[in-house]
Amino acid sequence: MADITLTALLDDIRRCNHCEAQLPLGPRPVVQASSTAKLLIIGQAPGTRVHETGIPWNDPSGDRLREWLQMDKERFYDPEQVAIMPMGFCYPGRGKSGDLPPRPECAPKWHQLISAHLADVQLTLLIGDYAQRYYLEGRPKTLTDTVKANTQWAPSFIALPHPSPRNNLWLRKNPWFEAKTLPFLRCRIDQLFS
Repeated sequence: MADITLTALLDDIRRCNHCEAQLPLGPRPVVQASSTAKLLIIGQAPGTRVHETGIPWNDPSGDRLREWLQMDKERFYDPEQVAIMPMGFCYPGRGKSGDLPPRPECAPKWHQLISAHLADVQLTLLIGDYAQRYYLEGRPKTLTDTVKANTQWAPSFIALPHPSPRNNLWLRKNPWFEAKTLPFLRCRIDQLFS
């Protein structure tokens, strides 16, 4: 696998059925990447709408994320500019209070292999607690404290809450996110693509 091209690797990922028995809607890995991408977005796992369409962040969460980034769909869905690699590549199913956590097999199986092809990435967005726990050693215990400590992870990483409408209460309780984190995020995005 070490000498595999990115195109072949992405084909392998899209054919993956490793945890098919645990996926209520079956496997449909969702990923976007190119060796020229400057921005890498690591989220949780596709929801049902993304599973249906095969397009990452093709839902209200994606609309809010693009608003946070002040990025149009044309740039966001251009793999030459933006790579998208969730913690779990397939829809994991529904739990009591929303979607189940990302399948634990995906990140260890695929992330390092994809990242080896992303030499131009200058910024990685870690969206949600699963991505932050996986990538940020020594991070604070809570997502809120991790996001508050963003300058500690810069310039390589920016930690964000999940942009899901389910997090509206968190956003209302944490007005500093809109006042401080979003301008910091947008400044880094402008630096990347200017």
